[in-house]
Amino acid sequence: MAELGCSSGPNTLFVAMDFVKIVSQLCRKHGHDELPEFQIHLNDLPGNDFNSIFKSLAHSFHAQLLQEMGASGAGGSAPYCFLSGVPGSFYSRLFAAKSLHFVHSSYSLMWLSKVPEGLEMNRANIYIASTTPASVINAYYEQFQRDFSTFLRCRSEEVVDGGKMVLTLLGRKSESASSKECCYIWELLALSLKEMVSQGLIEEEKLGSFNIPQYTPSLSELKTEVEKEGSFCINSLEASEITWAACGDSGFYSPQYSGKGDDGYNVATCMRSVAEPLLVEHFGELVIDHLFEIYRNILSDRMSEEDTKFINVTVSMTRKE
Repeated sequence: MAELGCSSGPNTLFVAMDFVKIVSQLCRKHGHDELPEFQIHLNDLPGNDFNSIFKSLAHSFHAQLLQEMGASGAGGSAPYCFLSGVPGSFYSRLFAAKSLHFVHSSYSLMWLSKVPEGLEMNRANIYIASTTPASVINAYYEQFQRDFSTFLRCRSEEVVDGGKMVLTLLGRKSESASSKECCYIWELLALSLKEMVSQGLIEEEKLGSFNIPQYTPSLSELKTEVEKEGSFCINSLEASEITWAACGDSGFYSPQYSGKGDDGYNVATCMRSVAEPLLVEHFGELVIDHLFEIYRNILSDRMSEEDTKFINVTVSMTRKE
């Protein structure tokens, strides 16, 4: 199996663990005494902390398997699992042809391979917003189409016939790409950056050239791209809601900061883990702490008055034979 966009946090091997246990249980249920061996590929961009994965997370993964299923080897206990790191972009080929039986990716595929071209008319925003011109929205959508079709084409070469792929990404229920449900979180970050400009801490020209390389598709947009590429059939496609406040339930902030654990702080911390590399590259490190303090205050204010939610889109697919 392959975990695409694995990162290097506590959830890196979460799905892989469930996958191994479920397949093992099914094998035993159907009378197979000898369990299959599992090759688990962990993929992310080269800058990911793969050393951390193999120094600590891999050990805890194997330890948990031993605890829950028993020692590997004879006796039909825990299966052998082999972990490997695969640095590279999932918008390119990563694995040998017909070598994968299951592919999973969570919260990665809304990220584009690059910032779309032709965003000059959107300088007042850092992403799609209510004031974004149609030409800019089209530029984002067309970049998503190119990237996602490339992703599907690459995986179609690597996944065996009948193999499965499950993808979860931020999306939207609305057909409007400037819908509040997918853009509002970035609009509030843009407000925070504009406040930094008014304080003389960020140059206005610098803000005008900053854009988020992301696109959150609707269900119909995702379905269209899968059907157009043609290598996979959709088993299920659904949207679900999660409140912004749920970030506080996901361990995004450290216990030593529990005294600061208001909803605005939790969401700002979550978003910082996502956006900080982009912000540091463009604006430098010195402004980051103050920026997210402003962001936290704006988030706290809006969340106390509004119903704020993320939309998850999950698609399950099978490689056509």
